[in-house]
Amino acid sequence: MKMKKLVALFATAAMTLSLTACGGAAEQPAAPAADTPAATEAEAPAATEEAPAAEETAEAPAADEFDYGSGSITIWAADNVVDLTQKLADQFIADKGVDYTVVVEATGEGDAASNMITDVEAGADIYGFAQDQLARLVAAGALQPLNTEFSDWVTANNDAGSVGAATAGSTIYAFPLTSDNGYFLYYDKSVVTDPSSLEKVLEDCEAAGKNFYMDADSAWYNAAFFFATGAKCTFETDDAGAFTSTTASYASPEGLVAYKAMINMIESPIFVDGSAAGEATNVGAIVDGTWDSSALQEILGDNYACSKLPSFRGSDGKDYQLSGFGGFKLMGVKPQTEGGKLKLCYELAQYLSDTDAQLARFNEQGWGPSNVAAQQDSAVKADPALTALAEQLAFTIPQGQYPGEWWDLAGALGKDVESGTITSSSSDDDLMAELKIHDDGCAGFVQ
Repeated sequence: MKMKKLVALFATAAMTLSLTACGGAAEQPAAPAADTPAATEAEAPAATEEAPAAEETAEAPAADEFDYGSGSITIWAADNVVDLTQKLADQFIADKGVDYTVVVEATGEGDAASNMITDVEAGADIYGFAQDQLARLVAAGALQPLNTEFSDWVTANNDAGSVGAATAGSTIYAFPLTSDNGYFLYYDKSVVTDPSSLEKVLEDCEAAGKNFYMDADSAWYNAAFFFATGAKCTFETDDAGAFTSTTASYASPEGLVAYKAMINMIESPIFVDGSAAGEATNVGAIVDGTWDSSALQEILGDNYACSKLPSFRGSDGKDYQLSGFGGFKLMGVKPQTEGGKLKLCYELAQYLSDTDAQLARFNEQGWGPSNVAAQQDSAVKADPALTALAEQLAFTIPQGQYPGEWWDLAGALGKDVESGTITSSSSDDDLMAELKIHDDGCAGFVQ
């Protein structure tokens, strides 16, 4: 396969780079243990096929002391940060004094992963992606493992959650960009009197004739109900990226309580399925993320307010705090056939994920930093959306690796309610049968 040839070529180039720059063979990296399971296939570049280790290149050589070669670098970035990314990359190249051009193309984090897996060789040299795509990208050979120098830098400069999200097995594969990939409640404070109660939020919105938005037919969002009651759905992978085991207990008393609460919410007359501020109208409250903070400030004006997600009263008479996933955005480097270009891509990705770059994205787009120094910035600490998210993340689970098919499987739990297939009049047996389809499907994804 082409990728095998690419990896073989890279191994030769990387070893040449090590011997040229350091006078010796590259040292195997010793990355920290992972919090997030994932793994590589045989085609994926091994951690030993890397650029020089940290002890040998603790200080990156200046451009006139190291031959980076020449050429072009393509970066895929989310549409709303394309201009900023281009500006930062151009500054980096100018400061570095190397003979490279950088082209930044608009490609969202979800599309970037799919495009890279489809054709790694045609993909970007550096690209942003959502952390739940890490296992797929590693297995496809679309990510070059970070060497010890950059692994140590990532660990020292980012919060533990984002480092875990960038790690597969014991190897760090990417540079964290954000610690803000979660959701919470935005609301109109002239409408919602008590954001801590889902029932009260729905009641206030109904009384005011305002809409309540949540993406209930999305597995990422509707997990908030199931994780709240203690129902579980997680997967483990082996070193080849295969899913080896699952813990799925939606079809349980806890899952039944969660499903009933979700059904009640969907059947509210002011409920609207969705989580995109740009498509929302007459908003009383919306479950959304930091990426829409600017849009919602404009929509809600002086009544703009944020909070962690509310709790709900279960059919068992107990109160449950809505939970969900906590996630991260990452930046990866594609395996390269030229050692000099690989080193430059590493350094450029580091630059684009360092303190100043993360603060620039926060200031322009409200992205929440993973960089620990940037997190201490006074403006970051005072941001209402990031404050609400930080409070909500205490009740979430870190988003690990899930089979691509799972998102449709779990999303169907909400779709079947929205279509009327499942209603509040459905028997417990019918609801449990629906939940069992989910759990059996999870088991079917395991090899």
